[in-house]
Amino acid sequence: MPAGDTIITISDVLEYLFCPRFIYFMHCLDIPQYEESRFKVIKGREVHDEKRITNTEYMRKKLGVLKKEINVFIASKNHHIKGIVDEILFLDDGTAAPFEYKYAEFKDTIFQTYKFQLVLHALMIKENYNIDVKKGFICFTRSNNHIEEIVFTEKDFKKGIEIIDEILEIIDKGFYPGKSKYKNKCIDCCYSNICV
Repeated sequence: MPAGDTIITISDVLEYLFCPRFIYFMHCLDIPQYEESRFKVIKGREVHDEKRITNTEYMRKKLGVLKKEINVFIASKNHHIKGIVDEILFLDDGTAAPFEYKYAEFKDTIFQTYKFQLVLHALMIKENYNIDVKKGFICFTRSNNHIEEIVFTEKDFKKGIEIIDEILEIIDKGFYPGKSKYKNKCIDCCYSNICV
């Protein structure tokens, strides 16, 4: 792991998974994104502010939820990361699970950004609550609050830690990473005019 006292956020991880160069431009060159003008970002924040599921009884029975904590700030000293979990669910099998709301439609696919947000939340829940975390949930608010379950593997946790380490290396060493291999991401990128 890179040395230093740098602490990254879950948002940093999401930006990195979109394109590693976001981290370099934001943290090493201190060039902001100006994401406030993007509709989905604003709408997503509103959804996170509202945080509601129409049928909480369904959730309690179907998912086996005994209790939950909402809007939990959480951090990991071991892995140099912090963030806010929409909800931490405590389940009837003695485990816990992160639960995230997304202003998105479910289209039979779980994006890597969604998955690893949950994986890293799970790492932090395990560390802070000393409880096993085997899965997480995403609520797709634009698909009638459809809930998807993601089961975690040891490989997922290992990959999550590797992602953190790669981000810390960019920030701490000023390392200029390669860009995303998906060219369509470059079309609407706020850094496209300076990214070479």
